[in-house]
Amino acid sequence: MKDEILNNANNPVQLEKLYRKNKSEFKKAFNLLYPEQKGNAFAETWQARLNYESSEISWGSKKEISFILIASLTAGILAKIPALFNINDEFFYSRNIGLILFPILTAYFFLRNGFSLNKIISSSLVFFISLVFINLLPDAGNNDTTVLSCLHLPVVLWAVLGFSYLGHQVKSSQKRLEFLRYNGELIIMSGLILIAGGILTGITIGLFEVIGLKIEKFYFDYVGIFGLMAVPIVATYLTQTNPQLVNKVSPVIAKIFSPLVLIMLTVYLGAIFVSGKDPYNDRNFLLIFNVLLIGVMAIILFSVAESVKKQENRLSVYILFALSIVTVIVNGIALSAILFRVSEWGFTPNRLTVLGTNILILINLFMVTYRLFKIVSKKAEMIEVENSISQFLPVYILWTAVVTFIFPLIFGFA
Repeated sequence: MKDEILNNANNPVQLEKLYRKNKSEFKKAFNLLYPEQKGNAFAETWQARLNYESSEISWGSKKEISFILIASLTAGILAKIPALFNINDEFFYSRNIGLILFPILTAYFFLRNGFSLNKIISSSLVFFISLVFINLLPDAGNNDTTVLSCLHLPVVLWAVLGFSYLGHQVKSSQKRLEFLRYNGELIIMSGLILIAGGILTGITIGLFEVIGLKIEKFYFDYVGIFGLMAVPIVATYLTQTNPQLVNKVSPVIAKIFSPLVLIMLTVYLGAIFVSGKDPYNDRNFLLIFNVLLIGVMAIILFSVAESVKKQENRLSVYILFALSIVTVIVNGIALSAILFRVSEWGFTPNRLTVLGTNILILINLFMVTYRLFKIVSKKAEMIEVENSISQFLPVYILWTAVVTFIFPLIFGFA
């Protein structure tokens, strides 16, 4: 794409055709070229067109605002189902919290991207099957397969959301990276809204308490739960209509946390040997170890997504490379621990799930580390790391679907 842009620098019609053929790829290629072409008339024109950011807040169309209001109200009503129909809270929310939010967010992107009826029906079918399946499973109790299904189902639903986000570019690596960035931006925006909502809640309850009215129960039962359900919906809307609100924050967070996590992990590995703790015979320690691993992997993925977007300097690449190496070591320890437990006490649904997840993460980490090494050696570009991440996403999703829907059938419900 870069060569095509350069070859047609004086051909505005052909440039326009290239842009309309693949907008995301054109923008990425142009941003790589711009530092070299800075000052050229065609470069400045396309720079302004592709990277213009308004300082004003856009509230979108009336149609979108109406959808957000109705969607937020619907999510709040669905969240009140346990109170309305006397259903056990733990039973309902552990199984259905994802089915409250993900279909609504998926519908928003369908509305935004204009999907075909067939794709809307197929996505709706996945939600319906998930709804029926998860609610027919027996009470969790000591039932490992039910617990695993409840924990992994939101990831399957998240994949359907990704399908709606990608629009007609399902196979685009760049678009998949954009979806990962959307998730990071969603977390940031949701956090800001929650902080503001918490302050408003405290002030409101305090003001009513001053005049002798105790409104805590009413507020949290009605206002609070509707507000909580609306947070990811409103946050999604704001990030999509006003990307400039958080797209400057997420790179800063990635830059700050990547070196901090690298230092923390390095110190932590040393502390493990000093403390005498090990994940081989301590089940809870192994669990925490795996949660840590997944969290660090998420930071790597997000940092790579931001590095691709912003074309980070060499220091950022070296930090990511070092972080990936340390994470491979952490993953290796976790994987050896679960293999030890399997050899000693045999397979269980939990052990098989953790084993499969660790193997997939290790494979993906090796891919990322190898490509980062090539970048450090100046034999590749960051786009190769991008591809190693985006192309592996379907593998994670497939494994999650197996754990959610197949494990209960294989291991039973005991």
